[in-house]
Amino acid sequence: MDSPQIAPAPAGAAALVRDVKKRRTFAIISHPDAGKTTLTEKLLLFGGAIQMAGTVKAKKSGKFATSDWMAVEQERGISVASSVMQFSYDDCVFNLLDTPGHKDFSEDTYRVLTAVDAAIMVVDAAKGVEEQTIKLLEVCRMRNTPIITFINKMDREVREPLELLDEIESILKIHCAPVTWPIGMGKRFQGVYHLEREEILRFKAGEENAGQAFESLQGLGETKLRELFPLEADTLLGEIELVRGAGVGFSLEEFLAGKQTPVFFGSGINNFGVREVLAALADWAPSPLAREAVERVVEPTEPKFTGFVFKIQANMDPNHRDRIAFFRVCSGRYSPGMKVRHRRTGRDMKIANAVVFMANERARMDDAVAGDIIGIHNHGQLQIGDTLTEGENLQFKGIPYFAPELFSKPRLRDPLRAKQLNKGLLELGEEGAVQVFEPFADNVLLIGAVGPLQFEIVAHRLRTEYGVEATFENAGIYTARWVTCPDAAHLAEFTKTNSLKLGRDVDGNLVYLADTRVNLQMAQERWPKVAFHDTREHGQLLGQSA
Repeated sequence: MDSPQIAPAPAGAAALVRDVKKRRTFAIISHPDAGKTTLTEKLLLFGGAIQMAGTVKAKKSGKFATSDWMAVEQERGISVASSVMQFSYDDCVFNLLDTPGHKDFSEDTYRVLTAVDAAIMVVDAAKGVEEQTIKLLEVCRMRNTPIITFINKMDREVREPLELLDEIESILKIHCAPVTWPIGMGKRFQGVYHLEREEILRFKAGEENAGQAFESLQGLGETKLRELFPLEADTLLGEIELVRGAGVGFSLEEFLAGKQTPVFFGSGINNFGVREVLAALADWAPSPLAREAVERVVEPTEPKFTGFVFKIQANMDPNHRDRIAFFRVCSGRYSPGMKVRHRRTGRDMKIANAVVFMANERARMDDAVAGDIIGIHNHGQLQIGDTLTEGENLQFKGIPYFAPELFSKPRLRDPLRAKQLNKGLLELGEEGAVQVFEPFADNVLLIGAVGPLQFEIVAHRLRTEYGVEATFENAGIYTARWVTCPDAAHLAEFTKTNSLKLGRDVDGNLVYLADTRVNLQMAQERWPKVAFHDTREHGQLLGQSA
């Protein structure tokens, strides 16, 4: 009996596999002021995406970080929005997702981290592991995201490198595998010793450009080392012996499992060590991974187009008053004008003019594969968590809302601007800048946030983007819980009895607004059939099912 004939794979399939393997999609995480924005700029510089690095500190010179496009970010020198930057380096296509550095925007950061396959953790060599770094690494650990560590600011007076590694391991519970080792610090910072290649990359502070050459001194013996670095040689040789004696070499398998982090030392502001981090991303970071949907696991090289919205940003271009949905491609290939199925609504839609980002600059996207982030012009039809596919009924998982910790009510300076206020708040709620609830008790929208800075940013954006002057006052709410119940009659009774404490979120889900912890506990005890949820999936309409 003849064996069955296997049809040859179409040429497009081979091209898709090739292009997916080139992709590296990653984020940079750190505590504020550890140097995340500077490193972002320098990676773009080395990738040829920009010609000159700016800095958020240099307000007087008029230079700001390319990734910090929002006016309030430039004013305060902080990153509060997420931006996406694509660039090429060493035959790889990198998608860098910049995350808010401020702790009050942790929910937005969490959403971004669901869309990446790896992360760079930036640690301030003087301060070590800080609060926000701990929280962000915990989020990465939930998905076993591979982490590359960059210990920054070695050109300053900092802590001992062995002490820093010990702190990372003990606090963050991740094994460190040093790849480069610093020679001196501060004014005596001479460069790094590359443990894998056994070469010295000599540091020279100089101009900021990607072509800046660093002296590489290979195959040096101990005598030559002592001659070149008389003050640092003893410490360097002793520390290298200690590190190698500990037997912690780099393991690609452990790194990809999220259990080990390769560690690089350098100075982002001086471009030093950036090239080694970029090479590590190209060589070691995974190409796009399989994604879990409710129905099944989706492989990145599948021919059918799929993906999900993880961020919505309004008014990126103030001249056009536009809203862009940030969309992570999970499989297949995007082409302009393609038709896709909108899973939540069950309707077909056309993606006519998707864009690729370079912070505040954008270009038409003509081709995208798994790992790429495309911007889809959104007129209110897309929400965070929405899945788009080429026909299959899929819903990607893992992008939750968290119950807010702070609640405020807006107070208008001009009561005639109420319509503009509501429009602005609902749009900001849809993009995830804050959570917005409509209480049954009155027609004043309730704003929920993780941190107080979110209210300040919302007030600023209402003023600059919507022409609305508003202040925020404490709403007297302790927490919110999403409510479900499988028994429709019981839910109706619960809703009628508790109408003064109920509202709906922007997706129409029922929410219980508790003024105290005791009040919440009493409601849970009195209504045992009702489930009170402290999280829910983005884009999920809870309805009456638990």
